[in-house]
Amino acid sequence: MKLPNYLEAKQRNAEETEYIYDKVEYPKNYFKNKKYFLKTYGCQMNVHDSEIIKGYLEELGFIETNDMNDAYLILLNTCAIRENVHDKVFGFLGRCKHLKQNKDVIIGLCGCMAQEEGVCKEILNKHKYIDIVFGTHNISDLPRMLIEHDNKLNINVFSKEGRVFENYIYKRDSKYTAWVNIMYGCDKFCTYCIVPYTRGKQRSRKHEDILKEINDLIDKNYQEVTLLGQNVNAYGKDSENEISFAELLDLVSQTGIPRIRFVTSHPWDFTDEMINVIARNANIMPYIHLPIQSGSNRILKLMGRRYTKEDYLILFNKIKEKVHNVAITTDIIVGFPNETNDDFKETIDIVNKCQFDGAFTFIYSKREGTPAALIDDKVSQEEKEKRLAQLNLVVNKYSLLNNQKLLNQTVKVLIQGISEKDDTKLYGYTDTMKLVNVKADKKYIGKIIDVKITEVKSFSLDGHIVSPSLIH
Repeated sequence: MKLPNYLEAKQRNAEETEYIYDKVEYPKNYFKNKKYFLKTYGCQMNVHDSEIIKGYLEELGFIETNDMNDAYLILLNTCAIRENVHDKVFGFLGRCKHLKQNKDVIIGLCGCMAQEEGVCKEILNKHKYIDIVFGTHNISDLPRMLIEHDNKLNINVFSKEGRVFENYIYKRDSKYTAWVNIMYGCDKFCTYCIVPYTRGKQRSRKHEDILKEINDLIDKNYQEVTLLGQNVNAYGKDSENEISFAELLDLVSQTGIPRIRFVTSHPWDFTDEMINVIARNANIMPYIHLPIQSGSNRILKLMGRRYTKEDYLILFNKIKEKVHNVAITTDIIVGFPNETNDDFKETIDIVNKCQFDGAFTFIYSKREGTPAALIDDKVSQEEKEKRLAQLNLVVNKYSLLNNQKLLNQTVKVLIQGISEKDDTKLYGYTDTMKLVNVKADKKYIGKIIDVKITEVKSFSLDGHIVSPSLIH
């Protein structure tokens, strides 16, 4: 049994990253026709990790089910960013415990929560009905842990990580759009953030391996890739022998794949070279997610963000000036410990200045082990909720105003599937990442088509096909 350790997880050393190319060997179809239920919480990285987990499970012979009552294996891939996710996960695990009382079932927990010291201690003390726990660094151990399972709790979580696995088998959720990891971990250590502890030190993949993966996706007719990392524009900074993110973007553009996106960027690492590469390559989408987190310089300093609001505005305006038709979204935290009304007003002010296309807004969530968690916070939860509601009104106003610019315009939309809310419609995304619902034949799924926007809402658009001819 190996438990997580924050002291180990915090270490950053000069050891070379180890690249693993050999595939994990295990008996294929060992669990033939047994069913698995996988629930995923959190960010794009967790979603992509679940694609790896599904790849392993289905090679073992498992079949996916959406009904956990029908599953032999129930696995939760978890997020550690906010406390309410912890509550949801342990609430869900309680339901799983009752299932286990009635039949033979394996219950597992993985992902970022598994990397938290407090979570693993709580499992040992209160949730011993859980069978397996593994972390973000050792997903490849899953087949072995399942095959060797002996009805005893097995926690196997590594804290210190300096490896990059190039041997994963993915069961991708889409046939047309794909996540492509370009790096793992983060070295920024923003004071509120648990990610550098749960995801480990920054490790960049070799650009040759990234390009090989993208070319393989092109051969399979994928239309879009999203380059994925905790801080993508710091790519290569952990290795003297690697290219910059701007250079990587340029090389990915040269593959000719129709659409390229990337998430998430830190303003501190966003270079002029990056802006120029985006501006001159038509297949790099004019959509940038650029977290501001706060409009107050005092709070930004306490957060350890390494830029001021003035720095952010200079960068924001450069992007707006150089990248045609660009849409910029952001992240904002309200209620950081001891945020004053004046601090909050500065956040509202920067939202009014930038008029973002959208924003993910959150109330600060205390994470054990982070520096911000040690601050004695005097602001009430009621006040934080009030500020969040006020912020969302302003954010939503600009989301609608930006969407209204597209009314009666013809835009290119990559159709991705059938709308969940209306099965008579298909859904897809514009180059600027606007959700569009359109009445169209299913033959257009996976194609980029011309759509005229006929109706505008704050968070989505409706439209119809202008011409049946396909753009790609």
